[in-house]
Amino acid sequence: MKGALGFGGLTLGFMAAALGVVTMGVGIHRRDGRIMATGRQFVFMVLLGALVAAGAMEWALVTHDFSLAYVVKNHSRSTPLLYTVAALWGALEGSILLWALVLSGYLTVTVRRLRARASDPLVAWATLVGLVVAAFFFALMLGPANPFRPTKGLIPADGLGPNPLLQNHPLMAVHPPMLYLGYVGMTIPFSFAIAALVTGRVGEGWLLETRRATLVAWAFLSVGIVLGAWWSYEVLGWGGYWAWDPVENASFIPWLTATAFLHSVVVQERRGMLRVWNLSLIIATFCLTILGTFLTRSGVLNSVHAFSQSSIGAWLLTFLGLAAATGLGLIAWRGDRLRTPGRIDSPVSREGAFLANNLLFAGFAFVVLLGTVFPLVVEALRDEKLSVGEPYFDRMTTPIGLALLFLMAVAPALPWRAASRAVLRRRLAAPAWFGALVMAACAVLGVRGVAELAAFGLGAFAVAGIVRQYALGVAATRRAAAGSGSGVGWVGALRRTVAGNRRLYGGLVVHVGVVVIAVALAASMGYTTKREFHLAPGERGSLHGYHFTYLGTATHETGQKTTIQARVRVQRGGRTLGVYGPALSIFPNSPQAIGTPSGRTGLVRDVYLTLVSSSGPDGRVTIGAQLSPLVLWLWVGGGVIFFGTGVAVWRPIRRSRRRAETAPEPLEPAAPPVPSVDEDVMAEAPA
Repeated sequence: MKGALGFGGLTLGFMAAALGVVTMGVGIHRRDGRIMATGRQFVFMVLLGALVAAGAMEWALVTHDFSLAYVVKNHSRSTPLLYTVAALWGALEGSILLWALVLSGYLTVTVRRLRARASDPLVAWATLVGLVVAAFFFALMLGPANPFRPTKGLIPADGLGPNPLLQNHPLMAVHPPMLYLGYVGMTIPFSFAIAALVTGRVGEGWLLETRRATLVAWAFLSVGIVLGAWWSYEVLGWGGYWAWDPVENASFIPWLTATAFLHSVVVQERRGMLRVWNLSLIIATFCLTILGTFLTRSGVLNSVHAFSQSSIGAWLLTFLGLAAATGLGLIAWRGDRLRTPGRIDSPVSREGAFLANNLLFAGFAFVVLLGTVFPLVVEALRDEKLSVGEPYFDRMTTPIGLALLFLMAVAPALPWRAASRAVLRRRLAAPAWFGALVMAACAVLGVRGVAELAAFGLGAFAVAGIVRQYALGVAATRRAAAGSGSGVGWVGALRRTVAGNRRLYGGLVVHVGVVVIAVALAASMGYTTKREFHLAPGERGSLHGYHFTYLGTATHETGQKTTIQARVRVQRGGRTLGVYGPALSIFPNSPQAIGTPSGRTGLVRDVYLTLVSSSGPDGRVTIGAQLSPLVLWLWVGGGVIFFGTGVAVWRPIRRSRRRAETAPEPLEPAAPPVPSVDEDVMAEAPA
């Protein structure tokens, strides 16, 4: 019954998407607004089909319905409820179902928000493209990735359970949905980019339609990546959080191109420039999300993150090729309309810095993509195994990352068009001196390493510049309030300043989060120390003033797993910090033990213990001890990024503003807007 219900939901979703494409196509061809308005109704049917299918699968998982092959492979009666629910996205078929569910939700929100413009060709074409993408993923589930395929032969009394790595930490209930909210959300700006090219309305109108959607998707993708690093740190037991694993890279590459796009659109909105860049970047970002799905779910990679083997690789690559060819073909077709009269007047300007930022992000993405895909190409052509490891990525990406940190510090302070030496000196001197002092202080305190010192100094430079911009904005708000006869305190002035330009000040908060992550990366990767101890009960080992005494082991058994846990007392300076419990867990259907690290997270450093091997005949165990500075700030930085994006996105929506922003764009775009007083004039005012 559940299988039939779920398959019916998939059929409904596919048929609704296909009929929606046909209806929208007919309405566009006939220029009939009523038909186009009817076509948008199919989006709600697509959502209904996805909800029915996802609900049926969760019902089957929770009720242990082993008549479905997916439930047998990814669930067991002993699996805790949290991981039972999360099993929906634990393997190929369920993850495609999650993709379709999230996509249908995004499409529904979009057509609902733009319901007054259902007959606008730009909106109609964007809806049609979104329905095409939805139809493809529903077709996958009706074909090679069917999650409701029945169990062959005798129905078993119990299932195999999820992959052990997917039922060993609660983050697995959060990380994949966050990542998919980011991945799938990039479909909306892609759809509008294709619609703009098809209709010839390649000005700034399509950017206004998708600005919020892109920011929201980017925020979810950012948080998903950070949560993935946190999961790796908490679960895999190797003491790290990022290893340039191909599947990690598959989510990071579209993040890089999407970040470049978010910076580049500012130049187009202000100066009407970089139209080809923006269209190319958002099309590339969408294509890279499909490539990431291929790498993760096709079985071409051996990775701790790749949990499925399947035959959908050819389908995904074909769809990827069609999307890329369509986007590039439309850009070439509209080449005459994409030309803009504007140009960069000076490289020392905000648009010049944004262009340099774009080039660096594109170069960063290319370096990571090359290191990720090149081994696969070599293996496919020459049947040879080739590995590209951390040294390549670290050596190639470190200078690019430092250059991006420098631009992050400089670009927000630059004026549009050109900057004089006096302006540069006034805006950058104090932050630059602060960065230099921080770098000197770090060197005096014993920090070594050119890259690490540069990261700390540039991070301080960037944060000082951000604080300066906030201070100038608040001071200007207080002066304006005093001039009107109504005094306002510093907190009220800050609230008014941010409310006056949420996009600018929210973006600056995001920059703070990125700086926090960059500094934490430099510290934790450059100054982590580790050692292994082979200890008998009562013996102890030492590492940089920390003493680790092995007290013994205990075994715990549940229906889900058998856990061997070591008890280790940690002391420093004669003070006991606690008794930690690193463990190894053995799951019934997995020959490999899964480690669970134990440690203490602090503002300055983490103490991280792992049980490398359990007790042998001599009663000894191998304990891995690691001291890592500033790791906590990686997760804090991710939270700051999410908060800053929320500040930039959220604002009260007045009807007048909504009408202004959603008014149809003329075929010939209006003159680019003049830079805002808040960003340029106020930034030059004395503090």
